[in-house]
Amino acid sequence: MLKLITAEQLQLGMYLHKFGGSWLKHPFWRSAFLLEDVKDLNAIVASGINEIWIDLSKGCDVAQAAQAGQPAPEAVPEAPAVLVPKRVPPAPTSMGQELVHAKKILLQSRDAVTSLFNDVRMGKAIDVNGAAPLVEEVTSSVIRNPGALVSIVRLKNRDDYTYLHSVAVCALMVALSRQLGLDEAQTRDAAMGGLMHDLGKAMMPLEVLNKPGSLTEAEYAIMKSHPEEGWRLLREGGGASEATLDIALHHHEKVDGSGYPHKLQGEGIQLLSRMGAVCDVYDAITSNRPYKAGWDPGSSIRRMNSWAGHFDPVIMKAFIRSIGIYPVGALVRLESGRLGVVTEQHAASLLTPKVTAFFSTKSNEPIPRVVLDLSLPSCREKIVAVEDKEKWGFKYLDEIWSET
Repeated sequence: MLKLITAEQLQLGMYLHKFGGSWLKHPFWRSAFLLEDVKDLNAIVASGINEIWIDLSKGCDVAQAAQAGQPAPEAVPEAPAVLVPKRVPPAPTSMGQELVHAKKILLQSRDAVTSLFNDVRMGKAIDVNGAAPLVEEVTSSVIRNPGALVSIVRLKNRDDYTYLHSVAVCALMVALSRQLGLDEAQTRDAAMGGLMHDLGKAMMPLEVLNKPGSLTEAEYAIMKSHPEEGWRLLREGGGASEATLDIALHHHEKVDGSGYPHKLQGEGIQLLSRMGAVCDVYDAITSNRPYKAGWDPGSSIRRMNSWAGHFDPVIMKAFIRSIGIYPVGALVRLESGRLGVVTEQHAASLLTPKVTAFFSTKSNEPIPRVVLDLSLPSCREKIVAVEDKEKWGFKYLDEIWSET
């Protein structure tokens, strides 16, 4: 039996079923849990959340309400799943508009996933259903504008990599699922699998997980155990679908059979796990790590596409379409000799994104920045090559597109 109460009526011993309002307003990675810590109670009150659904079958009721002469909130039975109205797809937004929202999701997600990993390290069981609001926020952002969250999460710093990598892969899995035409249930599994795929790293020794240099063979062997650890944690916690479990276990498999932990080949690897392999690697190589700077998005796509035997070629092609042939943040050379950064995609025309030109290769000097929409008939420019940012040594490329 569920009951809607106000934040002021909260007390320890209640089982929280769902917070009212947006997930971004509450300070937890999960929305369903037993309220046992006064710090959690105070955090909820301080967050500004006004209403909370509690589950009377799993926790206590508002015993004080009747004693104080106040009418108790009305209890209602939980509605069957078939009665839940179909979710209306979010309306599309511009890159600039969605970047504002994506940055809020990013900040909250970092705290949420950090809390999730800490719970695992403290031995708490993890029910993935508690992360559904986070997955919903990420999914909605990707639907509104596929490029915003996928791009902004790439800017995570080295210290945040372990936690925000999970959010990045979640977003990339949603974008790829939509490109492949997967249904809502499959997309939900893909997103949750992306968020939870590296949960096993919470069980890795911190001195190995956060090592700034190359791993020894022994340390690498330890790290290679994280898929099986993650699968175990998710299975024991409950709530994870078979597809989500498989993504955690097999996102390091390669189609030629050279991956781990089970050396599966081709279609012997489930579809969502083959997708997870692509999304995991792309975010890893484009992110700044303790031991190396991230590669340029455009260069990363070219390199991944050349690695024979690593990825399902059909999925790889769909992935390129999902993030763009010229991804946001890619450094490109224009026909005029100017260099520019891709700032926004056009879903109907992947070859003609918006580009901010900022440098002349003819004079070898910076030029006043100008935004070029290559899809417009009036624009005479076109992209002739993807450039390597390491070759040019530019340090401010991310500032150009993230200020869109």
